Amino acid sequence: MFRYYLKLGLLSIRRNPALSALMIAAIATGIGACMTIVNIEYVMGSNPIPHRSDVLYYVQVDSWDPNEAAVDVDRPPRQLTYTDGTALLEAREARRQVLSYMTWRVVEPEDSEQLPFQVQSRSTSADFFPMFDTPFVYGGGWDKSADDNGEYVVVINKEVNETLFGGEDSVGRTVIMNGDRYRVSGVLDTWDPMPKFYDLNNQHFGEVEEVFFPFSVSIAKELSSNGNTNCWKAPDSNGWEAFKNSECVWMQLWVELHGAEEKQNYLAFLDAYAESQKALGRFARPLNNRLNNVTEWMEIEGVVADDVQVLLGLAVLFLAVCLLNTVGLILAKVMRRAGDISLRRALGASRRAIFVQYIVEAGVVGLVGGFMGIAMTWLGLQGIRGLFGQSRMIDHLVQMNWTMILAAIFLAVMAALAAALYPTWRACRIQPAALLKAL
Repeated sequence: MFRYYLKLGLLSIRRNPALSALMIAAIATGIGACMTIVNIEYVMGSNPIPHRSDVLYYVQVDSWDPNEAAVDVDRPPRQLTYTDGTALLEAREARRQVLSYMTWRVVEPEDSEQLPFQVQSRSTSADFFPMFDTPFVYGGGWDKSADDNGEYVVVINKEVNETLFGGEDSVGRTVIMNGDRYRVSGVLDTWDPMPKFYDLNNQHFGEVEEVFFPFSVSIAKELSSNGNTNCWKAPDSNGWEAFKNSECVWMQLWVELHGAEEKQNYLAFLDAYAESQKALGRFARPLNNRLNNVTEWMEIEGVVADDVQVLLGLAVLFLAVCLLNTVGLILAKVMRRAGDISLRRALGASRRAIFVQYIVEAGVVGLVGGFMGIAMTWLGLQGIRGLFGQSRMIDHLVQMNWTMILAAIFLAVMAALAAALYPTWRACRIQPAALLKAL
């Protein structure tokens, strides 16, 4: 029977091409506008490391001004001081822990024909690579002994490796940065988590660093952070040592914890640490230590901007308007065919048969509208690219994957079916006797 109803639906669409085209266009326009914003929100809020996001936790301790919260009314600082970051790192109370901050380095090629170039770098600890499951083309990260001994080792990405070594296996070779010689321990393969979850304090959708080297080396070299630095009181004096010992927050700490018990144990450790700092005259605020996994931290930091939420609401309202127009078009089409419906009813067709016929026809319209809506979504995303220009973030946001494509088709079909319910109900209520008598 479905094939029969499908045939009737296709014949009906062909019989009224102009009205059918208007219905398809209304659905496609609504789907295109809605899915353009849905796609952007989906990409912005997608889990950048789904297979490990539930065991990675961002650490916060409240070392802030006793008279004023760091964020909002009760949130602790987004980052850690050097004193707290290194103390928690050296305690090694978690399975793995990563302390890091962003800086810049100048790479000096050994080939005299190549000019020096600046790279964005990350000063970090050895657990960064296994903890965040970074892929490697050659070699790997360094070990904890390199951290402890301040060894001059470096991990570079594929682009830097291509520039310096022509893409060859460069493990063991030397990279010169700011006059210092570093031994290459590994070459990162393409790794582009979006958003950049491990450092949401600077740019949510910033580029992954090109070079990574030990935290202990950067501290010995007195390399300041190129990211956000916030202080609730100024350092006691000028100079690197005064800054290190200040209450300025500029470092990020992640820990790996498996299960609720490990999380509770680490929170207890943080509370004990905070109490020890209170005894030293620091941490004047009430205990307010926090652990948030990747998705929780993304939500807290507002990775999906409020503007996107507003646009999504407007897009949904626009889709609703398009559906109301579709309801009117379908109703007009049904009323124009009242005579045909009455004749079918008089010949024995049940109300159920009439209902299924028009629902199947609406489903076909929705399916076609869905495919057209995908095309309009693509056009909308390209329009955003043209409006905001070429950039890594925009390129990532305007991509469509199969999840969004299938979602657009599903939404279009469901929307068309919903729009057809009232007109179809009206079709089923037509009294054949009265209408045939009038004819």
